[in-house]
Amino acid sequence: MFIMKTVTRNARCYAIVTETWRPQINGVANTLGRLCDGLLAGGNALQLVRPAQPGESTGMRVDRSMQQLLVKGLPIPGYGQLQFGLPAYRRLLNHWRQQRPDSIYLATEGPLGWSALRAARRLRIPVISGFHTNFQQYSQHYRLGLLQRPVSAYLRWFHNQTLVTLSASSTQQHELVRMGIVNPALLGRGVDCELFHPSHRDSRLRRQWGVGENDLVLLHVGRLAAEKNLQLLQSSWQHARTHCPPGTRLRMVVVGDGPQQEQLQQAMPDALFTGSLAGAELATAYASADIFLFPSLTETFGNVVTEAMASGLAVVAYDTAAAHQHIRDRYSGCLAVPGNEAQFRANLGWLLNDREGMRGVRMHARHRACQLDWAAVGRRFEGYLQRHCAAPISAPDAVPGK
Repeated sequence: MFIMKTVTRNARCYAIVTETWRPQINGVANTLGRLCDGLLAGGNALQLVRPAQPGESTGMRVDRSMQQLLVKGLPIPGYGQLQFGLPAYRRLLNHWRQQRPDSIYLATEGPLGWSALRAARRLRIPVISGFHTNFQQYSQHYRLGLLQRPVSAYLRWFHNQTLVTLSASSTQQHELVRMGIVNPALLGRGVDCELFHPSHRDSRLRRQWGVGENDLVLLHVGRLAAEKNLQLLQSSWQHARTHCPPGTRLRMVVVGDGPQQEQLQQAMPDALFTGSLAGAELATAYASADIFLFPSLTETFGNVVTEAMASGLAVVAYDTAAAHQHIRDRYSGCLAVPGNEAQFRANLGWLLNDREGMRGVRMHARHRACQLDWAAVGRRFEGYLQRHCAAPISAPDAVPGK
């Protein structure tokens, strides 16, 4: 997408350090792409530091007026084409000495982010960070519970070395305070209400799915991995089939891929799995469904929730992250107390058996989503970067345990 640059008197140079970037399909890549679009539209210069993905070579490139520094990485187990960045302290130190940014945004706490933090502190460049992934919770889902405490301690140390830690939702901001992170601030997220729009509903696609206009399609979009609480998706689908009104056909459509895809397909043999979708195909899939099921409890936000709302779907989710912030229970969606699976399934049952109630929920969901403007989020992000450009920087503290 072409970005028209409008140079402003306050235009600066910012560096963004991340482990994921377009065209990868995930919430972090989507969010950072939108934030960078906003910075470029404001006439700012950008340096993007990220690991080279398979088929790419390390080094420098310029893309859409944005300088990209690609560093070495290694594959992330179970995550296909994704790479995590290896430490690049010397390289970043030399690069930023020659081309010093006004401030730096760290979107990763991994080895690459840690080395970027060290280099920035050495050069006294202001650093802010974002909390994009609940890594401390993932250990519970990969039989690594003993790592939860040291991972939390490291994340607390890392983010407390930065001037501010941006969060996507109010519940995430409260969680950061609970973890002992002293500098949280709310950034929020937007949604593209032109791309994700009820008008993209496609009767031909629904016929391919095996349903008519009066039937109901349940949809799930996301990474098919252990931390996404997919056993609740299975039990909710079973619940729906036994609590559906007589004469109504149901279809379960799952969009996405991941390490648990094969297992989920075996557990839900009558569901349709499309694989990953993006752009117009994804927007059409959303709009062609009726109810969106989102059982995850580990999200910092959950962009798919607001995408489903913008598409006019009735969302069933836990009362956390994006759902907590943007849904009123049984008005613009259905919320369950986090961890209460019976309530989650009961909310789904209410939607299935109250078509008029579901129609109102879908209308109010679309209305609420249209208030979430990426441009406003981008301006807020630029404000955080700009505000901390002149902040005094001290030497970094020691890493916990070292």
